[in-house]
Amino acid sequence: MLRRLDDLAAHLATRPDTLALLGPGSAGAEHDRLDAHSDLDFFLVVADGAVARYADPIDWLAAPCPVAYSFRNERNGRKALYADGIFVEYAVFTVGELARLPFTGARVVWQRPDAPAGLAECGPPPRPATPFDTVEFHLGEALTNLYVGLHRELRGERLTASRFIQSYAVDRVLALLRLTAPEAAAHRRDPFDPSRRVERAYPPEVLPLARMVPGYERNREAAGATLDWLAARFPVDPVIGDAIRGLLAEDG
Repeated sequence: MLRRLDDLAAHLATRPDTLALLGPGSAGAEHDRLDAHSDLDFFLVVADGAVARYADPIDWLAAPCPVAYSFRNERNGRKALYADGIFVEYAVFTVGELARLPFTGARVVWQRPDAPAGLAECGPPPRPATPFDTVEFHLGEALTNLYVGLHRELRGERLTASRFIQSYAVDRVLALLRLTAPEAAAHRRDPFDPSRRVERAYPPEVLPLARMVPGYERNREAAGATLDWLAARFPVDPVIGDAIRGLLAEDG
């Protein structure tokens, strides 16, 4: 995969309106994480006025290997599958656009000698996913997610119930762990997707995901497991705690 980026960079270097190729994520500073299941992300930095020549045409992308499938997934980005099985996701930016993009851990694969310095360090830090980042906030969100989800389960809206109980509430559990067990959360945490690599950071006895996310038909069991987990670690207000337990006891 890294050779694919190098080959792509070699081709891009022949084009006068390209400035740099950056690898974020597992193609970036932590490229030792790349394995057979990784996709290959990259940013292409081009001269002002050149974005359109790279955002839609893919002749440059196919220079190292034929592209078997692709589609435009955002205004200046695309996902593509090479004929040899390498899957890529990329976006095209000018220097000014890159400077406004939140990203971390990028690596310069290639850049022109006269390209602006510090391209891999550009951009503001990622915005917090929530307006508040406190134990009180995430605990309240988790509990009310369980409450709303159980009401929807009792109404027969099982899909949305599963999202509230087995997705949104679990996201808040991950935030609580990040705040209260920071040494584990720092294990190559993805600032854009907290669900990445949690299995490596937290063993099942700390984070029983198999009980919290048991599947579409087991929303009640999931809600009970997450409530028990929260109550064992944080001061659950008895009003909302009893309300959730009452819903768990109801006959659907």
